[in-house]
Amino acid sequence: MSVIALTGGTGFVGGATIAVALAAGHQVRALTRRTQPPRQGITWVEGALDRPDSLARLCAGADAALHIAGVVNAPDRAGFVAGNITGTAAMITAARGAGISRFIHVSSLAAREPGLSNYGWSKAEAEARVAASGLEWIMVRPPAVYGPGDTEMLDLFRMARRGLVLLPPRGRISVVHVTDLARLLVALAAGAGDRHAVYEVDDGEPQGWSHAGFADALGEAVGRKVRTLHAPKLALYMAARGDRLLRGGKAKLTPDRARYLAHSDWTADRAHRPPRDLWYPDIPTRQGLANTARWYRAQGWIK
Repeated sequence: MSVIALTGGTGFVGGATIAVALAAGHQVRALTRRTQPPRQGITWVEGALDRPDSLARLCAGADAALHIAGVVNAPDRAGFVAGNITGTAAMITAARGAGISRFIHVSSLAAREPGLSNYGWSKAEAEARVAASGLEWIMVRPPAVYGPGDTEMLDLFRMARRGLVLLPPRGRISVVHVTDLARLLVALAAGAGDRHAVYEVDDGEPQGWSHAGFADALGEAVGRKVRTLHAPKLALYMAARGDRLLRGGKAKLTPDRARYLAHSDWTADRAHRPPRDLWYPDIPTRQGLANTARWYRAQGWIK
């Protein structure tokens, strides 16, 4: 079995990936900013992406690097540069220094549209660094990821529970359950997949979900019939400015994120889906959403 050097292990996707890796018998070396409780199969390496010494310790003795860590929201372009571009470059350097050849990079569908947002631009630039690294790389571009423990989609569940879901302008999205994504990442880190492949993953819905259709599925998951309201682009941009005024650097709906949300097509490209003999999603989305809603209720996050 493999020894996997993993970033982002204390996050939502990283935590699920560690669980899948350990269940498959792999050893994990995981980067962390804070002391973590001991756990069989994991070596926690205290450090950060801006600390090269810690990345060198993380990669030492590993068979593959799995770079999950990244920034999805930041107050300005500099925040995305530091988290997504400089951090990725530092991890590439560490992998090279440790003699690791296999590098699995978690990107985003946003990388396809670098002109839309600072986030998408930073993910595209990070991909460029990986492609030029000389390593045996594979890139995975997830769509919206959901599942127990997720906080990004929690507000949508809460709105569905209240019976009214506010949506971006009309469009389509793909989604994937975090455990399905984690299975792919572990398989790739363990040696599966084509060298220099770019994979876009989803839940198997051929055309993805309309925003309204996904809201209906959320309502079903929480036991409510929902109404939907699509915000025009202008209203979305004005709301982002308002959030910035109210919460400053802690705003969740930044102008950058508003431009990203207003895009009409965040569905996975069928031409980039992994071959079926490599990976296929196991968790139907309606079932996954219902299980996620039950987890939220058990934690007291929704009623």
